[in-house]
Amino acid sequence: MNDERSGRMPDVVVVGAGMIGAACAEALSAAGVDVLVLDRGTPAGGTTAAGEGNVLVSDKEPGPELQLAIASRQEWPKVLARLPEQVADVEWEPKGGLVVATTDPAPLEKFAAQQREAGVDAQLITPAEAFELEPLLTRAVTTAAYYPEDAQLQPVLATTALLAAVRSRGGEVRSGVTAVSVRRAATGRVIGVETDAGLIDCVAVVNACGPWAGAFGAAVGGPIEVLPRRGMILVTAPLPECVRHKVYDADYVGAVGSGDADLQTSTVVESTRSGTVLIGSSRERIGFDDTVKVHVLRELARKAVGLFPFLADVAVIRTYGGFRPYAPDHLPVLGPDPRVPGLWHATGHEGAGIGLAASTGRLVTELFIGVPPHVDPEPFRVDRPAVVGLP
Repeated sequence: MNDERSGRMPDVVVVGAGMIGAACAEALSAAGVDVLVLDRGTPAGGTTAAGEGNVLVSDKEPGPELQLAIASRQEWPKVLARLPEQVADVEWEPKGGLVVATTDPAPLEKFAAQQREAGVDAQLITPAEAFELEPLLTRAVTTAAYYPEDAQLQPVLATTALLAAVRSRGGEVRSGVTAVSVRRAATGRVIGVETDAGLIDCVAVVNACGPWAGAFGAAVGGPIEVLPRRGMILVTAPLPECVRHKVYDADYVGAVGSGDADLQTSTVVESTRSGTVLIGSSRERIGFDDTVKVHVLRELARKAVGLFPFLADVAVIRTYGGFRPYAPDHLPVLGPDPRVPGLWHATGHEGAGIGLAASTGRLVTELFIGVPPHVDPEPFRVDRPAVVGLP
């Protein structure tokens, strides 16, 4: 796909400087594509800043998203290895994950078996083995599954590092610029992006606007069904090492895959390099309502104490929340929009965007430059019924 105007690969404008936009821009620039990233706010200032930094294979049922997650877990170290040395520390920690059940062990055992068949290293362990991994865990555990492939990074650091790599290759990142529309040729193909700072010529635009991707898609002639789903997180005061892995209860998997609009909470506990402990998670479809709801925070705290009783005596120093881009069929929206030649979408990852970002960037790039994709792009196509509202 060479640019006929200049003999170079085409210029791409990525709209959205969160993790997904940064990952797409980094992968495109690594392939030699000239990239400009726009954001109406600051890089990593939206959904990315409200994330925990999870890179997980443990929380997804067998299917296309799990395959994307497996590929992305393998891709992340490759991405990190090509970052500029001065920004390469993104607090990458391949710490592993621990999923525990405190009631009937059968559902977790079945889930782990299904994941093993799909290629995940899911190791069923006894409660005693779980206590060896996490000594402060509740003794109510009936069974557990250990996932050595689960990892974590600091999402804001990672996003800014990806954007630094784009700049190092001659790309550009502009903050405080709002993309409002696209300019199209008589043939219908994108030839530029209209912004509040003027027109930017390009031959393609990537909609990486996260929860706002639906609105941007509609504004440029490619509406997609992407909705915001809010989540809240508690942050404790810094502690000595007390939680060694990402630990969550077996209910978390069901909450991830649910389309229920009502409040759902499940216990997720993990430490950070600074010593704080992050406690989640909640999921609620309430539009863009960012009101802090005390009952949600209380429910998160109650369930966390049930998993790690010592947390009852630990101070919470702050809370934060954000909106995650949610597609009705629980799959990301990745690839070209057949209705608008030159328009691409990379959104709909909900709470898994950090973990799926590396393969998302690679897949979008592969499709864009016309090389065989490393994962099957068909399940994520833009024109599937759940996304564009077809019967």
